[in-house]
Amino acid sequence: MNTLRFHVILFSLLLAFAPLYARYKWENPLAQPFPVVRGQAWQDELNGTYVRLPQRAHGSVRGPVWDLSRQSAGLSVVFRSDAPAIKVRYTVTGGFAMPHMPATGVSGVDLYATDANGRSRWCAGKYAFGDTVTYTYDGLTYATERAKGYEYRLFLPLYNTVSWLEIGVPDSASFRFLPVSREKPLVIYGTSIAQGACASRPGMAWGNILNRKLEHPVINLGFSGNGRLESELFDLLAEIDARLYIIDCLPNLSGKERAAVIYDRAVAGIKKLRTRTQAPVLLVEHSGYTNEFSSAGAEESYRVANRELRKAWQALTDEGVPGVYYLTKEEIGLSMDAMVEGVHPSDLGMQQYANSYIRKIREILCEEGDTVFVPCKQQRDSFYDWDGRHEEILRLNATDAPEIVAIGNSITHFWGAEQDTASLRGQASWKKLFAGKKARNLGFGWDRIENVLWRIYHGELDGYRAKHVFLLIGTNNLAVHTNDEIVEGICLVAKAIEVRQPQAKLCVSGILPRQGMEARIRQINAGLQKRLGEAVGVTYIDFAPQLTDGNGLIIPSLFIDGLHPNREGYGRMAQVLACYQ
Repeated sequence: MNTLRFHVILFSLLLAFAPLYARYKWENPLAQPFPVVRGQAWQDELNGTYVRLPQRAHGSVRGPVWDLSRQSAGLSVVFRSDAPAIKVRYTVTGGFAMPHMPATGVSGVDLYATDANGRSRWCAGKYAFGDTVTYTYDGLTYATERAKGYEYRLFLPLYNTVSWLEIGVPDSASFRFLPVSREKPLVIYGTSIAQGACASRPGMAWGNILNRKLEHPVINLGFSGNGRLESELFDLLAEIDARLYIIDCLPNLSGKERAAVIYDRAVAGIKKLRTRTQAPVLLVEHSGYTNEFSSAGAEESYRVANRELRKAWQALTDEGVPGVYYLTKEEIGLSMDAMVEGVHPSDLGMQQYANSYIRKIREILCEEGDTVFVPCKQQRDSFYDWDGRHEEILRLNATDAPEIVAIGNSITHFWGAEQDTASLRGQASWKKLFAGKKARNLGFGWDRIENVLWRIYHGELDGYRAKHVFLLIGTNNLAVHTNDEIVEGICLVAKAIEVRQPQAKLCVSGILPRQGMEARIRQINAGLQKRLGEAVGVTYIDFAPQLTDGNGLIIPSLFIDGLHPNREGYGRMAQVLACYQ
């Protein structure tokens, strides 16, 4: 075979197999026009890095704290993609593993996906640790329309410093980073356990479990061996506009000698926070050692620390310092097999730790946990960006507080808003109804009860005092929940609204009549009206008489599709609401 013929054949084979080897496009999170790295409290100062404390803290905090702050515990990046494969490549500056913690936890990354219905999915990756660390996530499939893709969250290493990172997807795949959320974070100040020792992978650190399960932003200021209730750290904590502070430092202050500082430091630190913020503070006891029943010394070393913290909490309570909560060792409830070497939690311990926190945090933040309606995001509709709309609502509420709020799904979404858009069908009646008033449309197309709960729990009713709140939700739950469940869910949303806007006049509408489902909806609305009649300060609204005929069937000329009102239908709804302002 001559040389020319050989090269022709080789070239033909390369062309034939080229589709099997997709070309990748690579994106650097730090090269985006907006902040992408989540979990950083001082976003402006830390932009362009994967570290946790700002440069000005160098010299004010102790050297070990500063060095540990260079590690990326609790940091993550979030993006949307429909890629069948995702690759991550990055470099770290420290050793890959520790004797009691694997490389996948110390230096690895961890990828989770959220589908269009808000369900979380873990992604298994193939990894290689070398001069460049690589993770490859192959064979990714999509339960919902692939065109909608998934929202992906990539958690960064727990105990190493990331110096450079890129994410790659095939050229044919969509990819875009999501900017850092405007929501107030949960702020953790603690020890190696808070930093993540000894989780097998980043997603299993208890702070990251909170982030995944509650979906509140989390700032991880855990410093291995160095969470000591120090004044310099409370100075930094007080700068953060937090939703909740979690102070979990006692594992670094156990034993009689070290525990002697707990009372004074805890009291001083909490009072320092109270000079800057009224955000709730959760003080956490030492979770204990799993060899306490075979070592009296181990048991006494943590008990003396817990006694000092309880004294501090009691003193703060007696002085009337508001919003200080307490989590006991017994509430944490680590089992005998929950630690690697009797000190640091394994994945089992991390989950038990997180579960206790989730129960307490839900109690503090008034978020229901025991319900079929698990609060979650969604991206079922392609005509708008659900997450982007939520963030825009937070921005608008912060800059131009509304007097009137309308909460719901696409029926509310399509009614009217601050600006005219092609999707709005009742803008004229909306403007007339709310003329001269600041009304905000919190309708999100395709929302269900659980999605509205998520938005309420994540800040859409925080930071302002409305005069009126109108709620219309439930029609998208008809296919997935029973009548009784829907009634319970709407009442759950009403309760969440009352907690956050107690001064507002709350009007809850029955589900709008819907073609072919009129009889069922009447049954649901009857149950809802009865339940709301037992509540104080809640008014039930019924649009059905304006939208149905004498037989209780919808009037087709008032609807676009048997579900969504047209301009005239919205006009009739406006007439009803006008009586309740």
